[in-house]
Amino acid sequence: MTSKFLLALALTIAAPFIGGLVTGIDRKITARLQSRYGPPIAQPFYDVLKLLGKDRMVVNMWQALCPVVTLTASALCVFLFGMQADLLLIFFVLTVGGVFLIMGAMAAPSPYSQIGAQRELMQMLAYEPLLILVFVSFSMVTGSFKIADVYAYGRPLLPQLPLMFIVLGYALTIKLRKSPFDIAACHHAHQEIVRGVLTEYSGPNLALIEIAHWFDVALILGLCSLFWSTSALGAATLLAGAYFLELVIDNVTARMTWRFMLQNALGVGLALSVLNIVWQSFNN
Repeated sequence: MTSKFLLALALTIAAPFIGGLVTGIDRKITARLQSRYGPPIAQPFYDVLKLLGKDRMVVNMWQALCPVVTLTASALCVFLFGMQADLLLIFFVLTVGGVFLIMGAMAAPSPYSQIGAQRELMQMLAYEPLLILVFVSFSMVTGSFKIADVYAYGRPLLPQLPLMFIVLGYALTIKLRKSPFDIAACHHAHQEIVRGVLTEYSGPNLALIEIAHWFDVALILGLCSLFWSTSALGAATLLAGAYFLELVIDNVTARMTWRFMLQNALGVGLALSVLNIVWQSFNN
């Protein structure tokens, strides 16, 4: 238990650096796909350090509290993942962080922030049922919701749950704020509501949210790795391929409406989930 705690603590400390590095590589590859040179890979770290050095300006107390809770929830999710805890517990903690992010945006009177918060709610409505179904499929195969039992299973889950990996891809496209589902907040210039849910955040508070996103990126990579947890090389190959596919999708698709997101993500995602779960039930 002590070694597992230390490993989880080390993973929690390393997670924002991993997430920031992945974000920097993301920006660099995206720039090259768009025939641009792009920023240095360390640019996300420079941005956050610059934000931390600015004066703290908030509209009300909620905007001071909510980023702290969001960051704490994201860090706790990574720690629980490192402890190989229950996937449902991680899901609920992750949801708490998302809810407080929305509450902070709704606390501001800005119409851009309000619209962004409403769209963030739509995104949660779209990806959370898919995450639950992915975790249910893990339980059907391993007999438990615990990450420790996924590692103890001894066989890759991808051959048994190929459709669920696609379903997880839908959820991750939304969670990573990639096109065509980047309706609530986006780094790209085509976002017509500025930064949406992040519009009224600035300075250190915005830095905390960016760091929370880095934790989320690390957690997302960890969830993907569970589909091939028997081999470090296999997991790394799967993660690299899946993330590169996300970048390609982000650059070849346009941002769509929230109605498209709900219909496409929930419609296709639920259909694929049912097919894979039924197929797995017959195999058992």
